[in-house]
Amino acid sequence: MNDSTLQPNSTSWLLFVRLTFGISIAAMAAFIFFMEGNLLMRGYLALNSLFLISSTIMMSKTMRDEHEAQSLIHKISEAKTNKILKEYTD
Repeated sequence: MNDSTLQPNSTSWLLFVRLTFGISIAAMAAFIFFMEGNLLMRGYLALNSLFLISSTIMMSKTMRDEHEAQSLIHKISEAKTNKILKEYTD
């Protein structure tokens, strides 16, 4: 099995996704750092930003895992159906 079948996304797309993620985090950090307001308000915004980032990552990973599990279930079901059909046709 070659590497192209294991990696469905191109290297350019992966670079773009990582860069945009890093830039968005840097922009939020810069906004919080340069924002006018007391330390409590800035700290609250920083913690909420970190929570938003972590929950987004967890949600996307969970959705991906759920999709992969469903496709595996469908493949197993299809294989069982094909096996039963093959037995009855023989």
